[in-house]
Amino acid sequence: MCGECKGGGRRSEKEEEEQEEEGGGRSISSRTNRHKRTIGGSRSLRHNRRISRGAVAMAAEDSRSTACTGSSLLQPVSEITNLPLDQVNFVVCQLCALLSAFSFRLFLHPSRTSPVIRHLVATLLGLYFALFCFGWYALHFLLQSGLTYGIMIITGVEHMHKYCLLVALSYLSLCQITRVYVFDYGMYSADFTGPMMVITQKITSLAFEIHDGMARKEESLTPGQKMLAIRRMPSLLEYFSYNCNFMGILAGPTSSYNDYIAFIEGDPRRHRDQGADRKSSGRLRKSEPSPNTEVVRKVASSFFCLLVFLSVCKVFPVEQNIDDDFIANTPFYGQVVYLYLSMLTTRPKYYFVWTLADAINNAAGFGFNGYDSDGSPRWDLISNLRILNIELATSFKVFLDNWNIQTAHWLKRVCYERCPYHPTAATFILSAMWHGAYPGYYLTFLTGIVITLAARAVRHNVRPHFLKSPTHKRVYDVITWAATQIAICYTVVPFVLLSVGPSIKFYRSWYFGLHIGCVLLALALPVKPRHLRLKEQQKNLLQERVQHPEEAGDSNCSPKEKDT
Repeated sequence: MCGECKGGGRRSEKEEEEQEEEGGGRSISSRTNRHKRTIGGSRSLRHNRRISRGAVAMAAEDSRSTACTGSSLLQPVSEITNLPLDQVNFVVCQLCALLSAFSFRLFLHPSRTSPVIRHLVATLLGLYFALFCFGWYALHFLLQSGLTYGIMIITGVEHMHKYCLLVALSYLSLCQITRVYVFDYGMYSADFTGPMMVITQKITSLAFEIHDGMARKEESLTPGQKMLAIRRMPSLLEYFSYNCNFMGILAGPTSSYNDYIAFIEGDPRRHRDQGADRKSSGRLRKSEPSPNTEVVRKVASSFFCLLVFLSVCKVFPVEQNIDDDFIANTPFYGQVVYLYLSMLTTRPKYYFVWTLADAINNAAGFGFNGYDSDGSPRWDLISNLRILNIELATSFKVFLDNWNIQTAHWLKRVCYERCPYHPTAATFILSAMWHGAYPGYYLTFLTGIVITLAARAVRHNVRPHFLKSPTHKRVYDVITWAATQIAICYTVVPFVLLSVGPSIKFYRSWYFGLHIGCVLLALALPVKPRHLRLKEQQKNLLQERVQHPEEAGDSNCSPKEKDT
């Protein structure tokens, strides 16, 4: 059978060859058509194989992307709004957390619910939101927290703060490096390392506060450290509740452990109010203050910021600052103005996230910070920013003091106050390591060191000459406002561009002008070393206590806390 087929095939080919000799063009046409059919068939086969391979690759990619994200329940909303699914999940979970916070305050009030139940509900809700947003990557939150809790138990109070800082920061850095260089470089959408950054702050803060309360002598602590010192080891439930509660697991902000436990147990000011202050606070507080007005204001502000961001973020893209045509054809003053506008339009997204997170905590009753002199309640205990102070800042320090406030507190308590040498540089380096693995972060914070030193030198040497009259002071404020805003924008460009090449290209287009100028100012203008400034402040504080002994008890900040 096979032989006959083969023989038939050979005969037909021979016949075709005879026809070629007789028929000429007709046989050529026949052979050409046969060749086309053969080529067409092979091309079609290869094309089908490519399609098959492409479909398999797309399916694999879809499965990987599903595994890397949270729930796909809101995929239709993502398609309608044209926003990434993880961002939609994040916003919806934050809105659900806001509603849950109201219910938590009303139905699980500490006056009728035990702390154990409040801890348990806050933790389970937080883990559910984390799983919805990040899928099984949320397990990293439990792993990081559980690992460091074990270190606290094993190493003891003498050294736990060092090991917890090392392990928590290393775990965070490993996850950030994996996400950036293995999965998706330059991903701007929500990612699981964001919540881990906040958890890292909480873990390390807790370890240092336990060390202060159980391993250090009382007289060696600053007033702030005494207030936040922890005198007993937290239980496992309290620890996970502090790290993973639904109010702060997605966007923070960081809070001290004592503040959180006081909120859970229903006495939010017990460790902060002292003596007469506590009595006056008790007189003003006839009933527990309602956060509803403040929550409405913050939610409205946050969504207004979101609307502004969505409206203007594409009008002034930051990448335009490094466009070759823009650099070549735009005068320098135009580049300066565009730099300010492009960086200004990146801030509202942070305003949205942090203000909404603050509102969620307030809705649950967390964040009460006593009363103003007129008796109105303050809800800024864990606020993360002050928008007007940021936009009107007249110094680099004022800007940083009002931007990401709780992170600044964490850096100060964990690093700046405790580092014996070069605390400013050490604080900026720790901040860069905590932020992530993008090279642009390190360029930003290294630039920030130089600008901070120069700004401090100018403030100590130049500012006193402008305080002689209100007019001179206003002139100084206008000049320093403009200089501060441009310096901030110049510093933060690599933070947005992320990569080394584009960042260096931007700085090169400015001839590294601010770097060179700030180095010269820091070298030329004398500033007393930090230990001498602290001695002077201690001396002045003692003189004030001798001259005004009745006001000595009202001072709640240490010389280190006053240091600028």
